[in-house]
Amino acid sequence: MIDFKNIKWKHFKVNDLFEIEKCKCKKAGDLEKGLIPYIGATNKNNGIMNFVDHNDKLQSKGNKIVFICDGQGSVGYSIYKYEDFIGSTTLKTGSNKNLNKFNGLFLTTSLDMNKTIYDYGYKRNDGRLKNETINLPTKNKKPDFELMEKYSKQLLKNKLDKYKKYIEDILNKIEYKEIDKLENKEWKEFFLTEIFTQIQRGKRLTKANQIKGAMPYVSSSGANNGVDNYIGNKEKVRIFSNCLSLANSGSVGASFYHSYEFVASDHITHLKNEDFNEYIYLFISTLTSRLSGKYNFNREINDKRISREKILLPINNKEEPDYHYMAQYIINMKYKKIKQYLTFKEK
Repeated sequence: MIDFKNIKWKHFKVNDLFEIEKCKCKKAGDLEKGLIPYIGATNKNNGIMNFVDHNDKLQSKGNKIVFICDGQGSVGYSIYKYEDFIGSTTLKTGSNKNLNKFNGLFLTTSLDMNKTIYDYGYKRNDGRLKNETINLPTKNKKPDFELMEKYSKQLLKNKLDKYKKYIEDILNKIEYKEIDKLENKEWKEFFLTEIFTQIQRGKRLTKANQIKGAMPYVSSSGANNGVDNYIGNKEKVRIFSNCLSLANSGSVGASFYHSYEFVASDHITHLKNEDFNEYIYLFISTLTSRLSGKYNFNREINDKRISREKILLPINNKEEPDYHYMAQYIINMKYKKIKQYLTFKEK
């Protein structure tokens, strides 16, 4: 890896590095669905909030830094966009002839150091953005874009090599087996209380009482496997592991598998069976997620309702849930996806 100890660094103003332009979309709701990324005021999913139809008047060219100028929790962040996109008016873009997808990642990491300047009441307006500074490695007193690119490429290669070894290790531990197709299996309804031996709601923990830490805090979010924060609370909380979470409110019905310990909010219920492995849980989570169609913000999943809920499961010749089949089905899916990825990487 590149040793930055002997590299000279310098602070540059954003206005001296980039040509700043505003994004143009005022009403995302007016856009038709399509294939063009719609970027909003979020640093999650690289800013993508939706995919919309092509629109020359609103579209921004790719290979740009996107500055998030408003939005609670995300104002002050920056992202790099390689592809063309349509952006909210809460965003501005920065272009530079030396920019590419590798040094762009380096630059956004450095720009994110400015996040602490802003909050919801102190927005990233035009003047503040242009006067932001960014500390960069230099060559002849100018930003060394080649060095930034080289460093990012090294990082990405190391990450990909580690991931390749990780998934190859997984592949060596699982075995693909021919099984019946889903449509050829017999299915039957079962109460959740028949499937899970433990069904318990999490415990209320307000934002103000959350202590910074390393344990996932799972709430009613439909993104990031339900993880809403990382906390250090150990008392007056409920900690679960190796189970499913089911959102009672918010993203009602969102269901995820958690192999790790986590603190559960009162907006989720944990579903557990000591005899299940991760593959059984993953199969069932796709079915419990379908409960979202029955509920909404005004009709939550309370304890009484969850006790009456049923889901369809594939069964064996004894008309019992065929957990062996469910596990193998997910193993086969995982095996095929890993094989596809490795083939893609080799090409």
